[in-house]
Amino acid sequence: MYLLFDIGGTKTRIALSEDGEHVGEEVKFETPPEFDAGINKIAEEAEKLTGGREITAAAGGASGPLSRTKDRFVNAPNLPRWNHHPLADRLAAACGAPVYLENDSAIVGLGEAHFGAGQGAPIMMYLTISTGVGGARIVGGRIDQSAWGFEPGHQIIDIDKTLCTDCVSGEAEDTISGTATAHRFGVKAYEVEDPNAWEELAHWSAVVVNNSILHWSPDVVVLGGSMIVGDPAIPIERIEAHLDRLLTIFPEKPALKKAELADVGGLYGALAFAKQRHAAETCVKQ
Repeated sequence: MYLLFDIGGTKTRIALSEDGEHVGEEVKFETPPEFDAGINKIAEEAEKLTGGREITAAAGGASGPLSRTKDRFVNAPNLPRWNHHPLADRLAAACGAPVYLENDSAIVGLGEAHFGAGQGAPIMMYLTISTGVGGARIVGGRIDQSAWGFEPGHQIIDIDKTLCTDCVSGEAEDTISGTATAHRFGVKAYEVEDPNAWEELAHWSAVVVNNSILHWSPDVVVLGGSMIVGDPAIPIERIEAHLDRLLTIFPEKPALKKAELADVGGLYGALAFAKQRHAAETCVKQ
């Protein structure tokens, strides 16, 4: 039995997979801003789900850059008081099982590769445009290796801030995210009604997608996050239209797909990750 978790900057989700194939009903709660309170809350809710039964392993994503050993936050912007604390070790002690930790966007991407829009793709690029912007490269159904993880949201698309003078910076996250959109227009992103604004966001998003395709060379691109799958949303067909003009170096562009797993992508990715990591460690021990 696997314990699956998705620790977000505002919400945390946990669930069980009792058979290793399906994700059970999720439990969702506000992520405590204090590290100790967060660990205690996860342990409390996990105990309710398991009823004291033994867990084989726990796995999931966490919202923010992780250490090279994937055991703690190093610079989580939305959970600053969790930074540098031994997250994986504390969760393992609380759950009585090994814990496998990854960046949340990478875990959602893994979920889409195994259970969603990216199934069957040899190389899949996942990009989420939501409160922030994140993503990952999935190769052969596994999160690709990296030194520090993937941060496509911090690529610079407006080097001198002439593209968007109202944006905080020229980074993608400060240009196309829901937070950036709210900052520009003074209302929540979903309250923006001007179609020209959404067309502009589609153009800028296409630039981000284009750059990431050039670096990662995927077979399939899966786009997710509230700014893509919400209502209203950045129209994916307009991103694709702009991409047709921008992406000219390759003979054909990768398929562009909308994410399918919605809010539970992180839990499905956690299931795939738990199985991969547990199987690998079992082989090493043998």
